[in-house]
Amino acid sequence: KKNRQNELYILDCLAYFMVFMAACCFVTLLFENVPYGRYSTSKYGFPVNAKVAWFIQELPAFLVPFSLLVWTSSARTSLLPNQLLIAMYFCHYVQRALIYPFLIRGGKPTPFVSFALAFVFCVYNGYMQIRYLSHYAVYPAHWFTHPCFITGSVLWFTGWLVNVHSDHILRNLRQPGESGYKIPTGGMFEYVSGANFLGEITEWVGFALAGHSVHSAAFAVFTAVVLASRAVAHHKWYLAKFENYPKQRKALIPFLF
Repeated sequence: KKNRQNELYILDCLAYFMVFMAACCFVTLLFENVPYGRYSTSKYGFPVNAKVAWFIQELPAFLVPFSLLVWTSSARTSLLPNQLLIAMYFCHYVQRALIYPFLIRGGKPTPFVSFALAFVFCVYNGYMQIRYLSHYAVYPAHWFTHPCFITGSVLWFTGWLVNVHSDHILRNLRQPGESGYKIPTGGMFEYVSGANFLGEITEWVGFALAGHSVHSAAFAVFTAVVLASRAVAHHKWYLAKFENYPKQRKALIPFLF
């Protein structure tokens, strides 16, 4: 029992540390863009092929949780709320780690530092989320009918659809053989420059609402900080590059921001 208390304490500390790191990132990103994609720069290490980088850096977010479920006695995975939350997590990362990298067309290389940090984050967060849900998360018997769970699940699913659809739009901006940047249109891109980021933030905010833990909340906060910064940077970049960029389009939140 003492070991269980110790591990739960460690998982809580990991979550609070992630919130602290989100605050540090918030300050840093006021002065610097996350260096990958169109903001890649050689000062952050040698370039890694975009497909290879995405596949390797996202893979631990799938493999670490999968290993925890298969090779450890998961005390709480027989309970429906825990199962549904674990399924949400895996639904995102099966797509992100095992499908998305192989759909990338071209894509600028990722600097090694960005790649390495993303890899570490995926190990860290994958362990924290699934270890908590499979061993420690306790929900009321009918939590899956609670307004928080239902609202969170709807938000998660909506965000997942927006994220996947927006990635599809971005992938198909260029015809085969074309290069250069184009203005994305369709879907949520009609309202915001960072539709894919809005989708992913919505996913994890929904997951946090349904999961009702400091661990899921920390993930949502960290994701929101990093991706909101990227959405703002993209919006400024589009406005500077394209004179005909839609003036009514916002950076991240339709009609507001």
